[in-house]
Amino acid sequence: MPSQVTNYKCPSCTGPLHFESSSGKMECEYCGSVFTVNEIEALYQAKDEQAEAAFNAAQQTESELTGDSLDVDWDLSQAGSAWGAESDGLRAYNCPSCGAELICDATTAATSCPYCANPTIVPGQLSGTLMPDLIVPFALDKNAAKAALREHFKGKKLLPRAFSSENHLDEVKGVYVPFWLFDADADAEMNFNATRVRTWSDHNYNYTETRYYRLYRNGFVRFENVPVDGSVKMPDDVMESLEPFDTAKAVPFRKAYLTGYFADRYDVSAQDSVSRANERVKNTTIQAFSQTTSGYVGVSSAGTNIRLHNGRAKYALLPVWILNTSWNGKNYQFAMNGQTGKIVGDLPTDKGAYWKYRLIYGGIIAAVAFGVQMLINLL
Repeated sequence: MPSQVTNYKCPSCTGPLHFESSSGKMECEYCGSVFTVNEIEALYQAKDEQAEAAFNAAQQTESELTGDSLDVDWDLSQAGSAWGAESDGLRAYNCPSCGAELICDATTAATSCPYCANPTIVPGQLSGTLMPDLIVPFALDKNAAKAALREHFKGKKLLPRAFSSENHLDEVKGVYVPFWLFDADADAEMNFNATRVRTWSDHNYNYTETRYYRLYRNGFVRFENVPVDGSVKMPDDVMESLEPFDTAKAVPFRKAYLTGYFADRYDVSAQDSVSRANERVKNTTIQAFSQTTSGYVGVSSAGTNIRLHNGRAKYALLPVWILNTSWNGKNYQFAMNGQTGKIVGDLPTDKGAYWKYRLIYGGIIAAVAFGVQMLINLL
């Protein structure tokens, strides 16, 4: 039996509400009414309690009805078959606006009805231990995502000329991606091998003096909100390319922020994300300590000892625009940070232009090398 989902309707005209990134409020596109997130949350908390009581009463009444008896000898043996393994991870819910059955995967937390387009919140996906601690609301809307994609195409000399004009934008959707935000304190000791080189000359010879050093560094680094992607669907390298997210603008989670967007709950646990968090903390600590070795050349690590303390994790939803396009029979996907506008994605390459520029630059390099060699011979 499908379960019920929740959507947010305008108290004034019953039109669907959506969270508007520019104002940070819930807005109705039909009557123009504007509400704060707290106002809508408070209103729907009371409505949810009333709806649950009415549903229980209706179930009791239904069990008491006798109804008609319409016995027909229907042969239904060929009317569909079991999904089998294909149904693994799928869930069914009813849209509260039009009654349509919505089929979602097991991690979907917010979606929209394909029949009436009303945004819906899937029950149970963001409650209890699955409830996020924080959410970073969208700061940029769909139009900003489209504009960023067009800007992304500019200045790419190896991009086929027809791609920008003939590329078809198939889908633009805002997705709240689950992330784990890790805090930790790092105590570190590091050794580096380094050199300093001095050169000089007299009338007869050129001299080079190389001095070798062993550098020792120790210190303390505090990390806050180190993000690790908690979704299997989202490639880690793409999500990390969209950083940084300004988590200082995160707010306590409210379901109303999800209206008009898609959202998934995590399917990579905090425990399974610890190794990635440790790796990021270690690499950043080494990088920070390496920056203290300026003035030397040929610096290389000669051993590290990094100890982490006071580690903890928070569950957060971060805003990402996903743009799916198609061109020449191929699909191209781009992702944009819904807070900063940073966009990433692979682009096709014009092979003719590639070889043209490679030959041009190759010729320039060869000409420069030839000129330098001729100058050396003259000297």
